[in-house]
Amino acid sequence: MSELPECIDGLPNICGQEQLIEQAIAESRGQPVFLPTSRIDFSRIRAAAAIALHMHQPLIPAGGPDLRTAAVISNLKYMMDNQHIGDNHNAPVFHWCYKRMGEFIPQLVREGKEPRVMLDYSGTLLYGLRAMGLDDVFESLKTITLNPEYQRTVEWLGCAWGHPVAPSTPTQDYRLHVKAWQHHFAAIFGLDALKRVRGFSPAEMALPNHPDVAYEFVKTLKDCGYQWVLVQEHTVERPETGGGPERKHIPHRLRCRNSQGEEVTIIAIIKTQGSDTKLVGQMQPYYEAKGLSRWELAGKLVPPLVTQIADGENGGVMMNEFPPKYIEVVRECSHSDVPLMNVTEYLEHLKALGIDEKDFPELQPVLQKQIWERFKPGDGPQRLAEVIEQIRREDSRFTMEGGSWTNNISWVRGYADVIGPMEKVSSLFHEKVTKKGFPTNEYRYRNALFHLLTSQTSCYRYWGQGIWTEYGREICRRAEEIILHDF
Repeated sequence: MSELPECIDGLPNICGQEQLIEQAIAESRGQPVFLPTSRIDFSRIRAAAAIALHMHQPLIPAGGPDLRTAAVISNLKYMMDNQHIGDNHNAPVFHWCYKRMGEFIPQLVREGKEPRVMLDYSGTLLYGLRAMGLDDVFESLKTITLNPEYQRTVEWLGCAWGHPVAPSTPTQDYRLHVKAWQHHFAAIFGLDALKRVRGFSPAEMALPNHPDVAYEFVKTLKDCGYQWVLVQEHTVERPETGGGPERKHIPHRLRCRNSQGEEVTIIAIIKTQGSDTKLVGQMQPYYEAKGLSRWELAGKLVPPLVTQIADGENGGVMMNEFPPKYIEVVRECSHSDVPLMNVTEYLEHLKALGIDEKDFPELQPVLQKQIWERFKPGDGPQRLAEVIEQIRREDSRFTMEGGSWTNNISWVRGYADVIGPMEKVSSLFHEKVTKKGFPTNEYRYRNALFHLLTSQTSCYRYWGQGIWTEYGREICRRAEEIILHDF
């Protein structure tokens, strides 16, 4: 089932077999994974819809009364153990949400239907579920991930292990998150399942727009074997106008250039509108797709793909309304001219028609047009910093903090209490661990990495001040102590 142990010495298997992981991913490059078993007649459909379910729970130092000594546990466990507080009574429903696609999909396939879903589970969630002994979740997910009868219906999306916000996470750490998730996923589901993971879902849909950070973000994804990335429509712009994408339901080519003049591209799939779980909970993408017809692309008429992602467990709509609506829509759309499709399946059908990345319209991260009007790629980071500061002085709305589906929230301003310790731990890790080349399969390395990645979870910032800030600072304190003591 799996060539790697899932946990080692009480820690998730997030490092130590990098060469094995990289080799497995390299072996699968260029090979279609969904096309051979897809039952969609691409020549006769006029549009399609894709949905992704994002699942996440942070790890928090709350397994005991004293913050400094409390065990690190899943927030879901804290909810389970304290159901009398706030919305914690939802914990048992959350547990069901994490496994229920493993119930819906076999049922629908037995009915002769063609369900589709994309799944995005953070590493902290997966580790926390296993630590809680919720093995039923994994058995359910393995059924639809590993059973050939269901593999065409489910696409896993890669993500960053600790659910960090890409624009304000050190780029070298973000790469560690991406690799750690691949490691952990392969340990749970096996290397063959990892080979099928081609798309990437960034936490909070946050796309860096600083040229050097955006370049490193995309380069990390490409180096780790990813073919496409999900982006929110308001985080990208057309290079020629600075306006948003026009034909949002066809793939685009995201182009990122840095201050040194280097360039990298990746396929971008656009998630439209904001972070409203009603869009997926009520299967809005399907109903929007029903109103569309084929569009011209690279001299051919192709079906547009309406794509949405939402929290898979959070909010009454997703907990209660999504299950019956999803089942209703799958029954209605299966074998119709507007089916559900997963993104990689869709891209592989396009490639079979001779259409690939070079044929897609170009996009770049938002607000970069203003930079390229004044800055020539290759002029270096110092000149870039000068240009950014110049534009910032002229335009108070200009920011290089990146864009996300929470554009009303800055992931930087107001979070000095957390970001300061995070940056200190990151610097310590790379100075005392990375640069000295310590073996990644040692316990002390894995322990330090686990605490580093856990400390960068977006939740410590999303909720602002209070206990969540204290959680973040405490994880950073422990990470710093481990690094200074063990290295």
